[in-house]
Amino acid sequence: MQQGLSNNQACRIVGINAKTGRRWRNGCRADRKQKAASPVRSAVPPSGASRYLREGERIYIADRLREKATVRAIASELNRSPSTVSREIRRNRHPANGQYRPFAAQARADARRPRPKAGKIKQVPGLRAFIQDRLDLRWSPEQICQALRAQFPDRPEMHVVHETVYQALYVQSRGELRRDLAKALRTGRVRRKPRRQAQQRQPRFRDPMVMISERPAEAADRTVPGHWEGDLIIGKDGASAIGTLVERATRYVMLLHLPNGRGTELVRDALVETVQHLPGHLKRSLTWDQGSEMGRHREFTIATDIPVYFCDPASPWQRGSNENTNGLLGQYFPKGTDLTVHTREDLDAVAAELNGRPRKTLGWETPAERLHKLLAA
Repeated sequence: MQQGLSNNQACRIVGINAKTGRRWRNGCRADRKQKAASPVRSAVPPSGASRYLREGERIYIADRLREKATVRAIASELNRSPSTVSREIRRNRHPANGQYRPFAAQARADARRPRPKAGKIKQVPGLRAFIQDRLDLRWSPEQICQALRAQFPDRPEMHVVHETVYQALYVQSRGELRRDLAKALRTGRVRRKPRRQAQQRQPRFRDPMVMISERPAEAADRTVPGHWEGDLIIGKDGASAIGTLVERATRYVMLLHLPNGRGTELVRDALVETVQHLPGHLKRSLTWDQGSEMGRHREFTIATDIPVYFCDPASPWQRGSNENTNGLLGQYFPKGTDLTVHTREDLDAVAAELNGRPRKTLGWETPAERLHKLLAA
């Protein structure tokens, strides 16, 4: 095409599809100096489609090395990472004279590629015995790997990462360590437990969750009342619970009585009963964590017309007011105690006491006073 031919004509001469030619031409991120280079170099296709270096790229690297080009310049021209080119030259150059010969380098790369390979633990004498002895002492793989580096600092062949040890234990085709040693690990599992990726996990609830990122902005800045945060305080052995609701703008607290447990239906009914007497402008939203007790959140929304928004996993700061309130309630309901002994009247008395405390964040007004002003207005 630099000689004035069209894309179709050039592709026909080279022997490739016209679409491939356009991808070669448009996909290569070349600078102006590259565009002015010789036709042979500009014909090097971008290598992003292949994970491994091809023979043509190795020939190109050898040519540019003879011209004293830098590794970064070669990598830029090939649309590769500089570390890829540097590693290629270091690993595949001639072991005697250090020269980089492209066809010999291709042969070395092809020889290393076949799988499966013999593991390092099986290949290095003494490494297997060292690891098995430490596993018998119930050391973790990470502790073993650190001990290897400390005891053999000048022998890199004795250094492995802990994942290598795990694979030697769990991958049956390797057979590098005794299978019974897996029982000495902390988990005691003889088979590895797969971890699902986020997109493969089952939905948390039957009805899809609406995340906190979709919550109205007015709830975030606390200027508009009626946005609530909720959670459960769990009692001894997880057998009892008390629900907590905190209004974000006024810090007003309401407590849910759950004498019969914290099942989804029980929590739903307690929430509906607690919020049904609120005026309409104080029923704008409810923010909860992803606890299983909110499995019937859609039914609650249908009954009360209050949308429920869920926090991100392991993000308690997204319900900061509620977390702070739960800490204050620890004075009344200590951890590890049976919460079923508290009656509805007990919970109302505790909520009234909290709502009667002056709060610095409210200008030393009490939550009850701030809520009364909103209701009067």
